[in-house]
Amino acid sequence: MTENINGVLVFVEMVDNQPVELGLEMLGLARRISDSHGGTVTAVVFGTNLEGVGDNLIAYGADQVLINDNVIFDNFHAEAWLPDLSKIVAEVAPAIVLIGHSLSGTDLAPRLAFRLDIDVATGCESIEIVNGRPHMTRSCFGGLAREVVTFNKTPAVATIRSKTQQALTPMMERAGEFKFVSSILDLNSLRSRVIKREREKTVGVKLESAKIVISGGLGLGGPEGFNTLNEIAELVDGAVGASRAACDLDWCPRSYQVGLTGRTVAPELYLAVGISGASHHMAGCGNAKTIVSINSDPAAAIFKSSRFGIVGNCQEVMPALVEEIKKLKA
Repeated sequence: MTENINGVLVFVEMVDNQPVELGLEMLGLARRISDSHGGTVTAVVFGTNLEGVGDNLIAYGADQVLINDNVIFDNFHAEAWLPDLSKIVAEVAPAIVLIGHSLSGTDLAPRLAFRLDIDVATGCESIEIVNGRPHMTRSCFGGLAREVVTFNKTPAVATIRSKTQQALTPMMERAGEFKFVSSILDLNSLRSRVIKREREKTVGVKLESAKIVISGGLGLGGPEGFNTLNEIAELVDGAVGASRAACDLDWCPRSYQVGLTGRTVAPELYLAVGISGASHHMAGCGNAKTIVSINSDPAAAIFKSSRFGIVGNCQEVMPALVEEIKKLKA
């Protein structure tokens, strides 16, 4: 064991009282760093009704779990979450703090870095320890290149992109400890509160966890094209995605967006329909095992990243594809 570090702290987000997939992926990354370079893996969880989460996170690689179960954490609110997280990070004093590159994570991480007078790197895809210092790799120039950054201060705060890491296979027999900690705030001390939060309902498979993703772009010609994509998704038990351009035109919900500023997916099969293959889109789907593309432009960049490609009009190809899938299922 060389280049020892002081451990890794992972902030794990919860949805419906369960850790999100990205949190488990970050625990896998933390465990691999700790096994190679020493230090303790600490998981931190904020939420309500968190019974049983301690054993679960230990099974996924944590050495210790700090649980803050309080109604103040029922919804994400940076003003409420920041003081407690800052206090825990200062007390644990890890070498690295990992936070998910999610809407709440990208809000919380810079605030944490500012509060503790440390540095932050967002959108990281990998971390290596070189001479005892973490080196983070992330996309730059709209996904056209990768850069490696490191810091002079500790801890180093990094937000990790979804699907860039591998969660460990859970081992319920893993040894570890967890404890409940108290919040330093209460509801009455907050200057503002979350009154209501509406979560967009997901029908079928979640985009990030789908084994098959069918994404549409400008080549669909309009919002009606997504009706066909949804039909295919139902037939193959997949999920529907989209390019940023299609989302900007309100052809589909913003939650469909795949890319550098959207969701990151790594399915077994990624079907790109009418998508040009710009670098910022490929940053969100480039880890797919197989990419199949349909585009009327034979020179479209998407074909360079595709294992199979069809040159043709999407409005003509897609109905024929639906019929063939129906025949196969029958």
